[in-house]
Amino acid sequence: MSTPFLSVRDLRVHFSTEDGVVKAVDGLSFDLEKGRTLGIVGESGSGKSVTNMAILGLHDPRNTTIDGAIVLEDKELITATEREMEQLRGNKMSMIFQDALASLSPYHTIGAQIGETYRKHTGVSKKEARARAVEMLRRVGIPQPDVRVDDYPHQFSGGMRQRAMIAMALVCDPELLIADEPTTALDVTVQAQIMDLLKDLQQEFGTAIIFITHDLGVIADVADDVLVMYGGRCVERGSKKEVLRAPRHPYTLGLLSSMPSLDGPVDVPLSPIPGSPPSLLNPPPGCRFHPRCAFADKVSGGLCSTERPALEVVDGRGSACHLTDEQKREWFADFAAARTN
Repeated sequence: MSTPFLSVRDLRVHFSTEDGVVKAVDGLSFDLEKGRTLGIVGESGSGKSVTNMAILGLHDPRNTTIDGAIVLEDKELITATEREMEQLRGNKMSMIFQDALASLSPYHTIGAQIGETYRKHTGVSKKEARARAVEMLRRVGIPQPDVRVDDYPHQFSGGMRQRAMIAMALVCDPELLIADEPTTALDVTVQAQIMDLLKDLQQEFGTAIIFITHDLGVIADVADDVLVMYGGRCVERGSKKEVLRAPRHPYTLGLLSSMPSLDGPVDVPLSPIPGSPPSLLNPPPGCRFHPRCAFADKVSGGLCSTERPALEVVDGRGSACHLTDEQKREWFADFAAARTN
């Protein structure tokens, strides 16, 4: 079995605040190989972005405690120095943020910002960096790149700014790309263009991609494998087909039930998940989803409220739930029938 390009083991990211310790990520493990896309899905506050900021080493060490292991190829990132991380960021690994306008400097041209990253890691001249910026803008589909390279962010549309962000993230041909909800603020047509662009670039460079989103429709289009997070923990893992067609955790089922189906009957009502995500200052004991779970009373002995369910992964497939396999098959059958009849 090949060694994964990125390996995360028992990752814990805790923040110290005046109100107490926020357990934003609490025991997360996953692997990612080159050329594959891992979709991380979950509601706001589930720990998706915190996980990936930890991979990039962007948390403030003054109020953040990070434990576990993050290994990129053969480099341990948690114990790496800031200088070592600066060499890796933008070069070996890079990130596309969801708000391009807030992430780009309004005082510098698009070309200057793309070129700065390239110059930092390659030491080329300003002229060579500008040529590389034009090349990257052309590659991500910006029209007239030799002219637009001198424009400022406010002169670009939302979709074009996001393309410019992708060009900046890819200018050094990183081997790991983290996309943090890059299509959230875009209309559906531009969303589709951005996702097609990422897939094309992945095929060209063999990049490993982590795609963070709360939208399972986006996951269905871009991901190879899916990791579902809730309350700072992984509650389900598997291939895209397995997770979306046959969920094994009530939370994943709830996410799917709250989405409209395009190929099913139009009169099937949506079923939103009741309640709110848990406070990570004082999370509920046992399974963190149990206060919102419609199946908690089906587990004998009240285990859901007292004992944390183990995430047992076999061949990349697993879920952290006290329900038996027979019970899961039963409620999924009802879900499938309601969506397709």
